Amino acid sequence: MGDVVSAHLDESRRLHVAEKTRKVLGEFCQFYEEQYGVALFNSVRYEIEGNGGPQSQLLRRKVPLEDRTIISGNFFQYIEENKKWRNRFSIVPHNYGLVLYENKLAYDRGIQPRVALNSAGYKILTSLDQYLDLVNSSLPGTASKSSSAPILKCPTQFPLILWHPYSRHYYFCVMTGKEQDKWQAVFQDCVRHCNNGIPEDSKLEAPAFTDAVRMYRQSKEQYGTWDMLCGNEVQILCNLVMEELVPELKNMIAPKLKGKAQERQRLWIQISDAVYRLVYDQIKTHYDDMVTKCTLERPRMESTIRTDMDQIITSKEHLASKIRAFVLPKAEVCVRNHVQPYIPSILEALMTPTSQGFAEVREVFFKEVTDMNMNIINESGMENLGEYMEKLSQLAFHPVKMQSCYEKMDQLKLEGLQQRFDVSSASVFKQRAQILMRQQMDDAVHTFGTLLHQELGKMLGKEELCKSIQRILERVLKKYDYDSSTVRKKFFREALLQITIPFLLKKLAPTCKGELPKFQELIFEDFDKFILVENTYEEVVLQSVMKDIMQAVKEAAVQRKHNLYRDSMVMHNSDPNLHLLGEGAPIDWGEEFSSQPDSDPAAEKRRRARQVVSVIQDDEGALPYKAETGVLTHQLSQEEPGSEEPEACPTLADPGSPGSVQEIRGVLVKEISVETQVPAEEEAKDQLTNGSLVLQSGGSEELEVEGAAEEAEEGPAPLKHSAQHEPGATGPANPGVEEQEAEPAVPTSPAEPPALAAAPLLVEGAVEANHHKPNDKETGEEVSTQVHAEKREPGPPAPEPGEGTTETSEGVQTQF
Repeated sequence: MGDVVSAHLDESRRLHVAEKTRKVLGEFCQFYEEQYGVALFNSVRYEIEGNGGPQSQLLRRKVPLEDRTIISGNFFQYIEENKKWRNRFSIVPHNYGLVLYENKLAYDRGIQPRVALNSAGYKILTSLDQYLDLVNSSLPGTASKSSSAPILKCPTQFPLILWHPYSRHYYFCVMTGKEQDKWQAVFQDCVRHCNNGIPEDSKLEAPAFTDAVRMYRQSKEQYGTWDMLCGNEVQILCNLVMEELVPELKNMIAPKLKGKAQERQRLWIQISDAVYRLVYDQIKTHYDDMVTKCTLERPRMESTIRTDMDQIITSKEHLASKIRAFVLPKAEVCVRNHVQPYIPSILEALMTPTSQGFAEVREVFFKEVTDMNMNIINESGMENLGEYMEKLSQLAFHPVKMQSCYEKMDQLKLEGLQQRFDVSSASVFKQRAQILMRQQMDDAVHTFGTLLHQELGKMLGKEELCKSIQRILERVLKKYDYDSSTVRKKFFREALLQITIPFLLKKLAPTCKGELPKFQELIFEDFDKFILVENTYEEVVLQSVMKDIMQAVKEAAVQRKHNLYRDSMVMHNSDPNLHLLGEGAPIDWGEEFSSQPDSDPAAEKRRRARQVVSVIQDDEGALPYKAETGVLTHQLSQEEPGSEEPEACPTLADPGSPGSVQEIRGVLVKEISVETQVPAEEEAKDQLTNGSLVLQSGGSEELEVEGAAEEAEEGPAPLKHSAQHEPGATGPANPGVEEQEAEPAVPTSPAEPPALAAAPLLVEGAVEANHHKPNDKETGEEVSTQVHAEKREPGPPAPEPGEGTTETSEGVQTQF
């Protein structure tokens, strides 16, 4: 901490920060202990009673990014200590934690990194104007004049700035616009993943924590969504403390800051970061103690729950009936007057960009598989299949190729509704939908690879292989249509609850909340750890609006423009052998189908473990042969309009639709019989100064450091919606689908009630990967030993803006 910062953050103010942190943490612990008992009861009851609902048709893999990095490369970083720009070598490992090294040689030698950054809560900015707007709003009264010197001077026209409301900011520059787009996509993926820092598979700690955060904020009269509910538990608690602490510090410190506007802004950023680190260290020390205390109590509590499950359920239902009689009439009036008229408009605002995003996922997956198939037709069949499938297997984690899907959610606008329903930002819904898109893409790719690997055991020739690929693609697309429909409908229901429930609770609080304590006497003392009046009250409020939400989503499913299955379309697991197949060992396409002989498999495995395999590769660009969209879709206009089935899932009438797969199969067969050779597209190879990528070779070649320039995928043709079936099909679009007329399954079972509105959507869908890369759960100096790539002398460094630039600190900069 510098002398100037220390002067403004003296001992008395540090004590004030520590006391405030201790107070917030103490209050939060009370809520957490209460919610832990409720979450444990719900978890055990859910385990005993089982779960219903539709079963996923696609397979899901557990560790999709094992032994890989997203990207590695070079860019300029601004060093605030000496106010110089330095060239830095960076890697983004499987946990999406940005790690910066002095240079490539330092990384190869295993020297500690300069920065290990967990980007939860950050925003990615690509212009100084955007950055200045946020900086000016963070410290009122310091807006600089347009003629004054800027707060930061960039050596190029392509900056990338990581902004955080409380922690330090990071400034980077690249050399070209193409590199800026690529690294922006990578950084956005890092933020998206790190924001989703609470594991989805935690059925106890995750709901207990998020409900405790929600209850704490509601106790402070803060309802609605919270856009700083991002990161791991310690980071979220830091944001909770800083939300209350920063306004106090601004009033105490801001008037005493000296100098020009830019200097005062820079100084305030440093002070805020210093306070954030103090809060983080204190919370990190005490949070584990709180969790350990509850964990030690778990066996005794769980024993009581399993022994007295029936009595606890009866007691809770009795309490709910009493609260329902008191609250439900008032809640129904509030729903009818203030919520019900706006549900269709909220749903429409959510559905349009979300459906377009999932349709784009389908289109990108279709395009990648079709391009691969065309290359197999025009090349040598099996020889390059392993290479193509190795790239395809990481498609969901390729930020540039997935960018066109994610961008669809940027169209989400809730401006008119945000003020009415106290929605702080639409980013929580955007990021949740984008995470679901990535998961659905990975499920589709993994299912395709599993089915193809099974088919390869039949010793297929080139023609049979291409036909099999097309049949498998068609099969996977049908499964994707069903799963994506199920995922989207669940997302819509949760989003509607997250928007409307806090609004209802706030409206009902003046007349209902004061009367709740009298219901406490209805709970037996032995069960008061598992039944809470406040939680039961919120469940009653949820039930008051759930019927309208379910009906709105059901009606939307009938509209073909949203590309959803109707609720009457129930797809059971028609492919049980597939799920058994998915339980096998993961497929290593690069090793199993490598053209190099494996003289020593054990040595090869050790060699691969030392390498860093990047998802983004410089040489992947466009495949040599591509399926021409015009050739594949020219017959779509000739389809008979009467071929659509009313109960089918509406799908897209573009190259990715199930109906057009038959025509593509015909094109592929025609290509095989004619034996035409399509000339390879020549790739333009720009010489760039940054973006060094680490590539893996099939044999024992050294790793290459090349300039990374990844072109974003071209946007798709305008989407057309129609229902497509196989010729002669009379049932659903998927073979083995049973069609049953049934009402949608309303989650009324108290075993697992629907997520409350204020509970964050971002706690779901986290990607867990155990690896020895820098840990994204910690933000202190907890950077594990890096995987060493085979050594190669780095190329000449990019020219630096100033001479004699030095780093003042030799330690590791760590970020929270």
